Amino acid sequence: MKIQKSYQNEQDKGMLYVVPTPIGNLEDITLRALKVLEEADAVLAEDTRNTGKLLQHFELKKKMISYHEHNKMMRQDQIIEMLKEGQMLALVSDAGMPGISDPGYEVINAAISADLTVVVLPGANAALSALVASGLPTDHFYFYGFLPRKKKDRDHAINILKSIDTTVILYESPHRIKETIEYLAEQLGDRKVSIAREITKRYEEYIRGNLQEVADWLSDHPIKGECCIVVEGIKEENTSQWWTNLTLKEHVEKVMDLESNSSKEAIKQVAQKRNLSKREVYSAYHVE
Repeated sequence: MKIQKSYQNEQDKGMLYVVPTPIGNLEDITLRALKVLEEADAVLAEDTRNTGKLLQHFELKKKMISYHEHNKMMRQDQIIEMLKEGQMLALVSDAGMPGISDPGYEVINAAISADLTVVVLPGANAALSALVASGLPTDHFYFYGFLPRKKKDRDHAINILKSIDTTVILYESPHRIKETIEYLAEQLGDRKVSIAREITKRYEEYIRGNLQEVADWLSDHPIKGECCIVVEGIKEENTSQWWTNLTLKEHVEKVMDLESNSSKEAIKQVAQKRNLSKREVYSAYHVE
């Protein structure tokens, strides 16, 4: 067990600041983010060229260290050592919150494991902006990010997502958006969807409708820019019976995938759902 008091750490220990950057409109950067970037000993950047433009715009001359998907593990020991030496480091991605479909998780986890202070600043985030503007329920939601590219992995992911009864948020690139929406329409049926593109930029646009009609619209209207897809959860009348065509073993496995439960917990839940004894479900899961 560890307790972090963010602003009462020992002076000889460094601090890792996680700094969100604008997702399109530079005016969305916070005063606190600029202060941290100015005071940092170095900026950990997903793309030093991209971050260099941001720093130049705000007239900040800072040392940058590349930290991206392909070198993050190699850089990790160096970063942790710099923090232990007492340096203050600012972690940024190309846009938005580091760690959300961007590099960041591993070094944050390593810093926490080394008993170093990690401070996360609030700021721009495409997923939350798209969710709020979608017109779909926001009281509960499930963020997935990018669907896998391999068909087997994608089908596995959609089998989990189709059973979720809360709003689902996905990211997608413009050259795959049409294919993805068609796939979602095929797999999820007639659900509401909102596509947000170019959020905060001059050509910000929202495309709202049902999955099939949006898929049809995209056939004649190719779009540009990074996209955020917000999809309606499974309709209430179907939530209690999504598992009716599954065997007991398949139902247990689905609950394990969906809720990250142990087999023991999943067996208990399935037994309650189907009004069966735990022994019967246990036997079906382990014997079938």
